[in-house]
Amino acid sequence: MPDPAALFPAILATHITLALALLVPSLLLPFTLRNRSVAPGATPEHPGRFVRTMAWTQAHGTIVIGAGLAITGVAMIAVLGPRMLEQPWLLVSLATYAIAATVAFAVQRPALRRLQARNGIETDADREAWRDRARRQRYLAYGLTTAVGLIAFLMSTKPQLW
Repeated sequence: MPDPAALFPAILATHITLALALLVPSLLLPFTLRNRSVAPGATPEHPGRFVRTMAWTQAHGTIVIGAGLAITGVAMIAVLGPRMLEQPWLLVSLATYAIAATVAFAVQRPALRRLQARNGIETDADREAWRDRARRQRYLAYGLTTAVGLIAFLMSTKPQLW
């Protein structure tokens, strides 16, 4: 059996990749709505391959990616030891990630699905309401991006918080 410490770089790289894969669709998809036409009689253009992949990942891959993230997180704790969980920067990072993931999964994902469907847009008021909802989703994505930036800062600098 290989030494678990020797596997740590691969576990860490996998963990970071999965953490980003879980949140990146929530960060980027709202910006794909910016140029979508909701003009009267406009035929919605089909999203590109990258956007379809992100939407599919967000709709179908979250359970698998989340499970992989949990497994690699437990593996890192097994390699580094449970004292790692006493680090304030890690606790703040985990809490921030939990909040960001909850917002992305419970708030943003259903709203993006409704916006992508564009059902019931018939009047100018409907179009303006759609644009306002799309704008709110972009603002939410800015907040999620800020949270991811905070996590990256905390994970890379490991500041002494208390």
